[in-house]
Amino acid sequence: MDIVHLLPDSVANQIAAGEVIQRPASVIKELVENAVDAGAGNIDVYVQDAGRTCIQVIDDGKGMSETDARLAFERHATSKITCAEDLFTLRTMGFRGEALPSIVAVAQVTLQTRTLDSELGTRLEIEGGKVLAQEPCVCAVGANFEVRNLFFNIPARRKFLKSNHTELNNIMQEFERIALVNYSVAFSLTVDGTTTVRLMASNLRQRIVDVFGKKVGEDLVAVDVNTTLVNIAGFVGRPEASRKKGARQYFFVNGRYMRHPYFAKAVAEAFNDLVPEGEQVPFFLYLTIDPANIDVNISPTKTEVKFENEPAIWQIINAGIRESLGRFYAIPTIDFDNAQTTEIPVMDASRCDVEPPKVTIDMSYNPFAASESTTSGVVPSFSPGYKMSLHANTMTARPKASATDWTRLYDGLATTVETRQEQQMDMFGGEWSLDEDEVGGQHFQFRGQYIISATRSGLMIIDQHRAHMRVLYDRYILQMDRQENVTQGLLFPELLTLSPSDAQALDGIMEELHRIGFDLTSIGGGSYSINGLPSGIDGLVPQTLIKNIIASVRQGAQPGLHDHKHRIALSLAKAAAIVEGQVLTQQEMDMLMSELFKSCNPNLTPDGKVIIALLKQANIAKMFS
Repeated sequence: MDIVHLLPDSVANQIAAGEVIQRPASVIKELVENAVDAGAGNIDVYVQDAGRTCIQVIDDGKGMSETDARLAFERHATSKITCAEDLFTLRTMGFRGEALPSIVAVAQVTLQTRTLDSELGTRLEIEGGKVLAQEPCVCAVGANFEVRNLFFNIPARRKFLKSNHTELNNIMQEFERIALVNYSVAFSLTVDGTTTVRLMASNLRQRIVDVFGKKVGEDLVAVDVNTTLVNIAGFVGRPEASRKKGARQYFFVNGRYMRHPYFAKAVAEAFNDLVPEGEQVPFFLYLTIDPANIDVNISPTKTEVKFENEPAIWQIINAGIRESLGRFYAIPTIDFDNAQTTEIPVMDASRCDVEPPKVTIDMSYNPFAASESTTSGVVPSFSPGYKMSLHANTMTARPKASATDWTRLYDGLATTVETRQEQQMDMFGGEWSLDEDEVGGQHFQFRGQYIISATRSGLMIIDQHRAHMRVLYDRYILQMDRQENVTQGLLFPELLTLSPSDAQALDGIMEELHRIGFDLTSIGGGSYSINGLPSGIDGLVPQTLIKNIIASVRQGAQPGLHDHKHRIALSLAKAAAIVEGQVLTQQEMDMLMSELFKSCNPNLTPDGKVIIALLKQANIAKMFS
């Protein structure tokens, strides 16, 4: 009996939709990119209920005829390519012919479109891949796509959509990527009836400023490299603009956004020794390359791109950024103050009659050859064949090994790294638990970083920064659960200006921030007034603190942290904890350790790092045996 059969088109389209259309942001990406390919100068996006209920994209591009409008929703129907060779000369965003059939397979779609040479347009209604109606209509030149009830026929997919806040963040992310590369196009984004973003056609730098704010634009250095292999344009941030989290980093190739960790490493290498370790600089780099030298047909989302000459392009990116930093004096220069420097005379070669020193080499010397008898009381010159031995009042040199047994030099090197690590872990006790009653009353601070205290079973070593972070994290979580926030009002409110995407993320966590002690008021246009902060965080810059919290939330959950509350508490605890090198009094160390041992898990930080290590008494004794 034959068991292989062809799937119906409706099922095949739903399978394809699972790859292309993953969430509402995917619909917006595909429709807006199609509008760009159609030559639109104005693109308006409307979103309702984070894209679940309705997504509408209106453009003033060239539109479609009645026949093209109907054919565009068939699988692999496209106007971008005609043969396989066209894949190597791609200049458009779309080319696979999968986006529109994938969208109509999982949603209810209405299209109104008209070309410039037509008096009437076409209105098309499709639901779940089936055409319900097609008729002439009066509409503007261009296309008007309305996508309603996404995943209405796939309840499981609709159920696994994230919260409105998360889906809106994804929409903002896709919208920003398209807007950054198509800066000659005017965009607008309206969410639930409120216009969130409105961007006028401009140049690249102005578009970056319009999207991310004036502060980002002030810290940019222009990059412009032209080679026969690739042309690179755009901007990188100055070293002082580096951040640990939330750095804006974008790569585009031939007008297409891409992810490329290898090239990102080239940017990071260019900033070596210019930014602190672990921090990143923003960059907006636009690569223009012959389409025949890249392959964008790797994944349906087209965010992964393969390059034919990746190592060479890596070097060009790295060298171009270094040159730009030097040209715009972004690298600190040495200030030569002639009045304060010592005058160094210049050597006159004509007056130099001293013969330069010569180096002689004894080719017959063998460090492993048997040495002559040692001489007591004489300090020999050092060579690899000798080791020093110190006795009461004499120092002797004796050969380490003869020519026949020199291999003993390598005895003991067979111990593996794993074995050494196991021995070290055993020295510090492995898994253990400790009660506060075991800790002695006297504590010592080592290098302003560790607290050392005697216990019944040995010496306890505590990382003071991590310990304080654990204490603060537990305190903030308790405050949010009990809603016992303690706010310290500011004498003069601070102004916080955010990009539209960051403002959207902040609105989603505003309730949690209020519970922990922040007092923020929106004043419109992505600006907020900071009226109060949680008590006990004196000395921190409010704007930087809030931006770091937003970056942490947007990056997604960390191991063991499942909601915004925990991520906010962890970010705030990291910022407010005592820093390495801070000297503590005996009373402060007592208080810190007392609070630490009240925690439900004093051994580990909320993100899983070790706080306490125990050097057991038995292992201490072994060191002196």
